Amino acid sequence: MNSLVQYTTDRGVAVLTLSDPPDNAYTFEMMKELDAAILEARFDNDVHVLVLTGHGETHFSVGPNLNVLRETDPAFHYYFTLHAGETMARLEATPKLCIAALNGRASSGGLELALAADLRVARRGVAIGLTDVELGLLPAAGGIQRLVRAVGKSRALGLIAQSTLLTAEEALGLGLVHRIVEAESHEAFVAEAVSFARTFCPPHGAPLALGRLKRAVHAGAEMALGEAVSLDRELAGALLTTADAKEGLGSYGRRRPTFRGR
Repeated sequence: MNSLVQYTTDRGVAVLTLSDPPDNAYTFEMMKELDAAILEARFDNDVHVLVLTGHGETHFSVGPNLNVLRETDPAFHYYFTLHAGETMARLEATPKLCIAALNGRASSGGLELALAADLRVARRGVAIGLTDVELGLLPAAGGIQRLVRAVGKSRALGLIAQSTLLTAEEALGLGLVHRIVEAESHEAFVAEAVSFARTFCPPHGAPLALGRLKRAVHAGAEMALGEAVSLDRELAGALLTTADAKEGLGSYGRRRPTFRGR
């Protein structure tokens, strides 16, 4: 049986590809494979950055496979959505940088998944949006709350209520996308995304600092200011015990540091 999530690694970057063309809609089986791939990348000390993309030229993912959900009962739908949300939370909590490479349309749960990544790179011409309301549904795997935190309550409410599909340029203006890439093919786009990801890998990227930065941002955003600053201080202190921090301090003013992720 063909894998629903292709997993490859090369020089510090793990590429996770949702692979159920034409629209890469996800099922429980795909989410189980994605969950396992995230864990594999977590435990691989040679992986420093994850890149999540979709198969093909037109779609990142349109979210849950509605044909499957039509044939299941509300209890399955609840637990399916719960697991999808847990998988997205695992991606968000992974102490390695995660980049969503939006090769095509990312709508409904597809955008929910992309919002759980730390950075989003979009191919020019893509469309993104939480479009569930136009079907009488709601995003239920974390997309509402992550979009609120990304663009504010009023703007998020308007975008979701109208099932708005944003262009890459509009998403860039809102801060939902961090880079737009011109690419003639899916392969060229993913290569650009991987090249970008590799800038965060050793020897010139400091992955341990990035992992702690993720925790500071995600956990700190839910804390009172004083508690969040205390967390920053604790994480910074722990980082000073690493070989990478010692390399950075030792090379300051003399040469570019060479990090090892240790």
